[in-house]
Amino acid sequence: MKEKYGAAALLVQQARGNACGGSTPSSTACCDPITNNLYDTSETELLPEDAVKASLGCGNPTALAQLHAGETVLDLGSGGGIDVLLSARRVGPTGKAYGLDITDGMLALANENKRKAGVENVEFLKGQIENIPLPDNTVDVIISNCVINLSAAKDRVLREAFRVLKPGGRFAVSDVVTRGEIPPEIRKSVLLWVGCVAGALEENDYRGKLTAVGFEQIEVQPTRIYRTEDAREFLTSKGIDVDALAPHIDGKFLSAFIHAVKP
Repeated sequence: MKEKYGAAALLVQQARGNACGGSTPSSTACCDPITNNLYDTSETELLPEDAVKASLGCGNPTALAQLHAGETVLDLGSGGGIDVLLSARRVGPTGKAYGLDITDGMLALANENKRKAGVENVEFLKGQIENIPLPDNTVDVIISNCVINLSAAKDRVLREAFRVLKPGGRFAVSDVVTRGEIPPEIRKSVLLWVGCVAGALEENDYRGKLTAVGFEQIEVQPTRIYRTEDAREFLTSKGIDVDALAPHIDGKFLSAFIHAVKP
């Protein structure tokens, strides 16, 4: 996934089309229809075009997290910086928005977008979401946009999120989850359609992992449910019997807003 994000950043910088849309090579295109129409134009019109093009998310956590003036926000897997820049505007000049990403290409793009946006209360950090380079109890809100599901060490990510949050801090992320059991061979077929469902947890497993770390007031709110018809044309082109697949995938993959509180 690191290579995919880096390639997406390069495509944006070269102005060769939307980083996750149909005009890109198949090696970097991903997530459609997951990434479509997530932000209102009233939000994106204030941002550099490249920040919008580089968005590879599955939701709009900044709109759902109820950010307040003066808060410190951390975006795990910040990519081109769209959610960090939106957060910075919401928390205002007395607040701070951090973005954390492992990919040099995305960090370079994000810093360029920061410069273009003229936003001062933003800092992009290089590092892994499994090892957040911030002290304990320093962040009011953690957001993330379709990134935690891609980690092979989700328990560690959640422990790190819990560590850096202040007491009373909020975990408020968008992520892809599944509903009910999905056989591995079915999941593999769906991965052909949308790479962003890789590693998606079953929604109750997600709740369980958050509870185990110490979070309370856990909520998993579906924001977009993916239907078989969304994938029919693509899967058929890959020689997959969509009608046979439908009972196993229809409504079982969804984007969700996941909210929890550190006591």
